[in-house]
Amino acid sequence: MSNDVPTSTYRLQITPDFTLRDAAQTLDYLHRLGVGAVYLSPLLQAASGSAHGYDVVDPTRVDASRGGPEALREFSDAAHARGLDVIVDIVPNHLGVAVPHENPWWWDVLRLGRDSAYAGFFDIDWEFGGGRLRIPVLGDGPDELSALRVEGAELRYHEHRFPLAPGTELGAAPAVHDRQHYELISWRRADAELNYRRFFAVNTLAGVRVEDPQVFDATHAEIGRWLREGLVDGLRVDHPDGLRDPGDYLVRLAALAGTRPVWVEKILEGDERIPEWPIAGTTGYDALGVVDRVFVDPAGEEPLTALAEEHDGREESRDWAGLVHRRKRAVADGILRSEVLRVAREVGAGAPGGDDEVGVDDVGVDDVADAVAELAAAFPVYRSYLPFGADHLAAAHETAAAGRPDLAETLAHVVDRFVPDGEGRLSSASARFQQTSGAVMAKGVEDNAFYRYTRLTSLTEVGGDPSEFALSVADFHRLQQQRLTGLPRSLTALSTHDTKRSEDTRARIAVLAEIPERWARFLGAVRTRVGLGDGTLENLLWQSIVGAWPASRERLHAYALKAAREAGASTGWSDPDPLFEGALADLVDAAFDDARVAAEVEAIAAVVAAPGASNGLGAKLLQLLAPGVPDVYQGSERWERSLVDPDNRRPVEFDAAAGLLAHLDEGRLPAIDSSGAAKLLVTSRALRLRRDRPELFTGYRPVLADGPRSDHLVAFDRGGAFALATRLPVGLAGEGGWGDTVLDVGSSALRDELTGRTVSGRVQVEQLFDRYPVALLAVTR
Repeated sequence: MSNDVPTSTYRLQITPDFTLRDAAQTLDYLHRLGVGAVYLSPLLQAASGSAHGYDVVDPTRVDASRGGPEALREFSDAAHARGLDVIVDIVPNHLGVAVPHENPWWWDVLRLGRDSAYAGFFDIDWEFGGGRLRIPVLGDGPDELSALRVEGAELRYHEHRFPLAPGTELGAAPAVHDRQHYELISWRRADAELNYRRFFAVNTLAGVRVEDPQVFDATHAEIGRWLREGLVDGLRVDHPDGLRDPGDYLVRLAALAGTRPVWVEKILEGDERIPEWPIAGTTGYDALGVVDRVFVDPAGEEPLTALAEEHDGREESRDWAGLVHRRKRAVADGILRSEVLRVAREVGAGAPGGDDEVGVDDVGVDDVADAVAELAAAFPVYRSYLPFGADHLAAAHETAAAGRPDLAETLAHVVDRFVPDGEGRLSSASARFQQTSGAVMAKGVEDNAFYRYTRLTSLTEVGGDPSEFALSVADFHRLQQQRLTGLPRSLTALSTHDTKRSEDTRARIAVLAEIPERWARFLGAVRTRVGLGDGTLENLLWQSIVGAWPASRERLHAYALKAAREAGASTGWSDPDPLFEGALADLVDAAFDDARVAAEVEAIAAVVAAPGASNGLGAKLLQLLAPGVPDVYQGSERWERSLVDPDNRRPVEFDAAAGLLAHLDEGRLPAIDSSGAAKLLVTSRALRLRRDRPELFTGYRPVLADGPRSDHLVAFDRGGAFALATRLPVGLAGEGGWGDTVLDVGSSALRDELTGRTVSGRVQVEQLFDRYPVALLAVTR
């Protein structure tokens, strides 16, 4: 693989309402912004009306509603004419099956069953279904089958359509149903009785067997055309952890991509390393938490923990590890039990060599499933890639056995099935468990525990460990130096289409660590006016509301409902509580309609606004100049105070941004105000510097200040390009400002790309930051 990677990437969400042709209209602006590559969300044919594109129904063609193949060619030509690379997100793990007739392969499997040419394309356990594919669409009513009807060659159930098997005699709907290669079952049975692999617990996304060369070739033929014809210059791989053998897949993909870079959406935990895959790196979640935490005041940890403990009533605020185990175990026993049971069934199929002295029938399927679930709950990372990562399996075994001595024998039996044999071969059960453990982590932690651990919600972000509260400047530098050595071509991210809160929302929430007493007073005041009886959720919601403020009522209603259902403590997706959800709506409405609550919200939002802006500008500058390839999510070159999807996928005002950039290029120095022009200044000057002067980004050296406020500065030199940012601005102001703190920038003349000022030698930090709380210095030509 070539060492050529773009200087930066800019993510665009391509949708039916923002097509490739619409995106092409942004290219002049993106080029002026300083972007190196335009990075597009999935483009293959998705389900009708899909706003995200991850539910591909036909991987053989470009989505017509997103512009189709001609629009892709036009976009690519236009981007290349401006010197911009094109990167596209691809989805190898699954296909969308919500509307069967839109997916020709799935439709054929429903029609012909195991005789379909595509039966092997999907990961289906036919034996468990008695030879039928189980489709969880039926409702709860006692007369659901009466809603079945035959129309022509199709079986209909409300809006759902399914094919009839060839030669089926038309008759009463239940009789027709009995002759099919599929079985319509209640949606409630999906959690434990499905016989096809899903993406996480999404019944409408069916797992694809790309480990089969025939399936790989069929699902990547169109992607291969893009690469051969030079339409695309790099790929981003969605959810590689769901694949049976990610390493093998990435080798095949590298052969297809040639020298073009490939990034993977791999979430690293702590010091976890990536196997030696033929990739450029990750998509950058591992950088996000590091940047965020250097702007968090460690002094806020104890008071915010105590405050959360006072409000949660569940004693979870001091036991992140215990919370993670409980929530992972809950999803393994709940919404992902179908996947756990399939692993258990395959454990009973024996080791790779076929010798099965002790099987499921001897141990008992429930006991084996119990052991599999316990191992998944104890797994310290998303998954292993055996034999790489065998230490993680050993650690999970040790933890599980210590917590469940009653399962010791069964755990030993299961783990024995998971380890490679003497020739390095893995059992099917081992491969299946590795696919499953990542889903248990994602659903148990990202989509559940993150909504129950609320002392500082900016820390509950993808790829982060919220029990790690803050990061010292020294540790920040150490991790950046490691990144330069170990992940120099990885993307670095602050916001993505999947972050729980966008970067500037988190930057404002981080201020609460500097003002815990003020936050406690706010919570006390609003809780006297409106409450849910769920203090943990209230803490989460108020932090999110203040972080995103001002936000529309509709946006906050949607976020509150999703957050409450994800937390699953007082309401949930499967069995929502209408009374509680009514109270939830009342809480959001109080921020607008209750004069005293609204005044409290406005007051606390005003308190965090300026320091939050300082944090936001600082985090952006560090991200853009740090080792790696910076990725800018659409719109985040200005203030990005979104919440979880779909809020963070709202349309971007590109025309307004282009107008602001034109004013900046006329030499105007903007105020730090609601327009986001100051952040646009930081972003454009950093991106342009990386693009136009790559020779200034060859290394990494911490830059330390001298003086009474030196710990409020985080700064580094990349080899002639310096990033300087203010940290803990509330405390800095409380101490009277920078005082005599000075910085030695060396003897060479350096130009501040933000203000145009030239400096050298020992410089007063207060002078550098007299206009903005950040500075971007570059050696003059």
